[in-house]
Amino acid sequence: MNSISPSLNIMIKACEKVSKIIIRDFGEIENLQVAKKGPKDFVTKTDKRVEEILIEELSRAKKKYSFITEETGIIKNSDNDNIWIIDPIDGTTNFLHGIPHFAISIALKSRNEIVSGLIFDPIKNEMFYAEKNNGSYFNNQRIRVSKKNKIDECLFGTNIEGVKFTELNVRCSGSASLDLAYVGAGRLDGSFQNNLNIWDIAAGILIVEEAGGKISNIDENKISNINLKASSSNIYSRMMENLDNF
Repeated sequence: MNSISPSLNIMIKACEKVSKIIIRDFGEIENLQVAKKGPKDFVTKTDKRVEEILIEELSRAKKKYSFITEETGIIKNSDNDNIWIIDPIDGTTNFLHGIPHFAISIALKSRNEIVSGLIFDPIKNEMFYAEKNNGSYFNNQRIRVSKKNKIDECLFGTNIEGVKFTELNVRCSGSASLDLAYVGAGRLDGSFQNNLNIWDIAAGILIVEEAGGKISNIDENKISNINLKASSSNIYSRMMENLDNF
């Protein structure tokens, strides 16, 4: 296994702990308590419980660090220079419909820079992670973005807005974090989505960058309504040309 920081080790252990809850509840979906947060936006008892445990585990190791989370919001502790960014289940709609495509996403932002990122798909047992200036990895194996040069041979991840907008070859998976993880691993050649939240993408941004990919300019201090485009460097300019008005 490659050398990892104490912070990333904490993140991995926390993910492994909560993944057991997610796998168990995924097998009993019809019994889950579900609430509606907004149009097409749902939260389950599992989301809330997983987030609570992640906060507990990360706080136990780093008591003073602050948090930005999907369900709880902002938790300000004495250290505001170091912030955990958590999405307990990115892809809740997939989870609710028995579709095995969702992930836990955790990132650590230190002094306004994302320094560690982890995306874990508990059903497939696939873990993607990265640290600043230390590369990106999939289940302990180094990963790189796609080497394709011809944009008509490329596959992109997007959301419903993107499907309506472009003629590029796209897939709408329902999990922005896994889309970015897949770009980092070369499974997807790029990803573009609008109206995202920072917890959807914080870990994925670092994974793509450390895998040699390119990310559109975004304000990482912004929490919501984020527009993001990511791809390999080979096709980035051509992808951006196709998305000029997106």
